[in-house]
Amino acid sequence: MDDLYIIHLDDQTRLACLKDKTLLESLEAHQVEVHFQCREGFCGACRTKLIEGQVDYLTDPLAFIDDDEILPCCCVAKSDLKLKLGG
Repeated sequence: MDDLYIIHLDDQTRLACLKDKTLLESLEAHQVEVHFQCREGFCGACRTKLIEGQVDYLTDPLAFIDDDEILPCCCVAKSDLKLKLGG
């Protein structure tokens, strides 16, 4: 389906998620614990390592993140993703 993407968290965990939801919303829908304090890219608490894939930011993050990190609170997937939670 064109409206779904897959998040790979490890070799066994694959989550089907809707493209119109932020990554944080998608992870929460699957009861994956992600630490956060906002939903607009300010604090950086949800910092996550992006191993593979591409995201698009709905709001430019104001928190400092490394080139291989994303803020799930304010981005959506542009492709299937492989993530490592906790940065």
